[in-house]
Amino acid sequence: MDYFERKLDDKRRLTIPTELRNELSSGVVLTRGFGKYLHLYSVQVWNEQVEPALTGSILDQAVADLNVTFRMGKTQAELDEKQGRVTIEQHLLDWAGIDRDIVAVRAGSYWRLSAA
Repeated sequence: MDYFERKLDDKRRLTIPTELRNELSSGVVLTRGFGKYLHLYSVQVWNEQVEPALTGSILDQAVADLNVTFRMGKTQAELDEKQGRVTIEQHLLDWAGIDRDIVAVRAGSYWRLSAA
């Protein structure tokens, strides 16, 4: 599965499709994206691919800018076991301009979430 659309419920919860729940079973990390959208990573992808990419020289401006982009507002959560939902913090929704309808598109090892 490379694409899905969902509506957030009244508690800002996104229901993850059944086909993806195993992939995200380690938990999820939500961050701001490069543009006005969000990134959703499995904790495993975050730890194995993103964290190492954010490491570099303390004086490297590009590394610093990436750290600010991906760590500002970063949240980590577990999927609820019953319905496979994850709560998205309001400040992230506001930043991405997402009200209720979300489009999720796979971008390699992570997902881009944007307003529908």
